[in-house]
Amino acid sequence: MNKDFNLFMSQLKETNQTLDFFCDFEKISENVAEIEISLNTLNYLIGKDDLSKCVDELWKRDPEVFEVLSILIAVRDEGAKPVVNSDGNVVLLKSYFESSKKVVEFLEDTGLAEVFRSQRVKDLVDYVFGIETGLDTNARKNRSGHIMENTVAKLLNDEDIDFRQEVYSSEFPELSVLGADEKRFDFYIETSNKKYLIEVNFYSSSGSKLNEVARSYTELAPKVNSVKGFEFVWITDGIGWKSARNKLEEAYNTIPSVYNLTNISSFIEDLKK
Repeated sequence: MNKDFNLFMSQLKETNQTLDFFCDFEKISENVAEIEISLNTLNYLIGKDDLSKCVDELWKRDPEVFEVLSILIAVRDEGAKPVVNSDGNVVLLKSYFESSKKVVEFLEDTGLAEVFRSQRVKDLVDYVFGIETGLDTNARKNRSGHIMENTVAKLLNDEDIDFRQEVYSSEFPELSVLGADEKRFDFYIETSNKKYLIEVNFYSSSGSKLNEVARSYTELAPKVNSVKGFEFVWITDGIGWKSARNKLEEAYNTIPSVYNLTNISSFIEDLKK
């Protein structure tokens, strides 16, 4: 393939996001289902004026239901987050769930007490479903990468090309040139005369990570390619690269096999020969 960086850049796609990219509702539902019983129990507090009394009543019945309170303020780490208390001391969030008195303090200081009293929330299960939906947006960058991997996998499958995914360098003693750190490759394809180690990613927006990715592959590719019978391949796309054009160009000129979703067909044709 004749390499033309300007052409490569002009082919980059704006997005690879389908409608199912934005929210993983199956995962969201599973997260809510895990604590649904506790949330339904805590619904008892909604609309109550004397929260201290009601919290004490629930505490005597089942103190463990309060362990889910952190999700009500969009913290999903089971209370391990350090916070500053009213005395100015750093404590773990979970320390507020060690007594009914501390639970009331948590509710009052976070503002949840007023939310409960005024019934701004009618049902905590529905409320947490909304919170989980919001938190799930943090996983979108990972999903974009998975979509790209699925796209490449489909292209290979459509051409009946055998491949494996998530292959580690430790599987190949010849790759000791990579050093002690184990490297995971997104795809591995073996033909009669070559073994291809492939990295795949997609960036629709800019960020400091792009420069680091380009730099790391610029260093990685020559090491892999120095081992007889192995070749490093990078398949990347997305207009996010426009913000890191210089670093990408450096990598493009260093790594013999760099493809996007437009010219990947030439790589596939080489594999089929």
